[in-house]
Amino acid sequence: MNFVFISPHFPLSYWNFCDRLKSRGVNVLGIGDQPYDTLPNEVKNSLTEYYYVNNMMNYDEMVRACGFFTHKYGKIDWLESNNEFWLNLDARLRSDFNITSGVKADFIENYQNKELMKKFYAAAGVATARCHNVDTYENGKAFIDECGYPVVVKPVVGVGAAETYKLSNDDDLKHFYATKPDVPYLMEEFVYGDLISFDGIVNQDGEVIFCTNHEFPIQIMDVVNEGKSVCYWGMKDIPEDLFTKGSAVLKSFGVKGRFFHCEYFRLTQAKKGLGEVGDIVGLEVNMRPPGGYTPDMMNFGDDVDVYSIWADMICYNIKPEPNLHKKYVCVNVGRRDHFQYKHSHEDVMRTYANHMVMQLRMPDVLSGAMGNEVYFARFKSMEEVHEFCNYVMG
Repeated sequence: MNFVFISPHFPLSYWNFCDRLKSRGVNVLGIGDQPYDTLPNEVKNSLTEYYYVNNMMNYDEMVRACGFFTHKYGKIDWLESNNEFWLNLDARLRSDFNITSGVKADFIENYQNKELMKKFYAAAGVATARCHNVDTYENGKAFIDECGYPVVVKPVVGVGAAETYKLSNDDDLKHFYATKPDVPYLMEEFVYGDLISFDGIVNQDGEVIFCTNHEFPIQIMDVVNEGKSVCYWGMKDIPEDLFTKGSAVLKSFGVKGRFFHCEYFRLTQAKKGLGEVGDIVGLEVNMRPPGGYTPDMMNFGDDVDVYSIWADMICYNIKPEPNLHKKYVCVNVGRRDHFQYKHSHEDVMRTYANHMVMQLRMPDVLSGAMGNEVYFARFKSMEEVHEFCNYVMG
């Protein structure tokens, strides 16, 4: 099997995907924009061959790389980056090289366009917030007159919560229209709810073979826009309604042979058209692994190896055995360099030495959403998790 992996060197832990494939006898052919001699040894050892390009956004260079691999190794069977930023590139290359194992260019917009996603949620029976394609101030105001303040505005296509804002009054609205970037924007009614995600892997038949869920007590929009500390955790138990509705959404999209990270709200206030307190409302989908080092959190939460589960799905199309009950709650706390914290880094590492599973410095490009100094710990109870978060962020 020939597997082209786009950008095996970044994010920093993604060499693990390549390593697990190579250990199963796959030709793992990497394409990246970092010179080979400067790659970490883990990346080098995980690849059969590496093709360096000056600019991964130069499509001609990427085509030449795939053409080289096709000439040398034969037809490409799989091509993947597992990275939101490169999903469109992945799909375009699959189309041009007739790679049938993933989404092609004619469908990828449904994975990225926040308005188009809503029809798939609806087909799965999951409510979503009302929306308006931002055009004129008058039309925006008319939408708000219908659904009320606050509203959320965000790029129709975007990664995470970048350039996403909450508007609470007419002054906010006027400022948004005066300063809005020149890209298509979506305006949505504000949903009062707790942010949760349904994360995992589906096999080549579209069946969930591994899953977990995460809770985000601090909204990602506030983390990015206000520079707040980061805190979220993977739960020990996956709620049955999340598993049922999350699986229905994946089926609606026709997802096969890949990771998924789908976001929902659990309502804290009832709202007409959305549901009652405790109901699930769809937010958006991301058909790739959850961001940052969350795949490693998934490993720590249940003593598994999601990189191997994914590789087994690619190589052997393993069947579903989703476990809805995990051993631990794994929590991620990210601190900001510009904050003064009560407890030092040394205090944190010493106090929680028996619970710390990973600690690292986040690359600048990821620090906006993940924090600068990041701690991963696991516990048996939520009480311990809250104590840890309070200690690290206090």
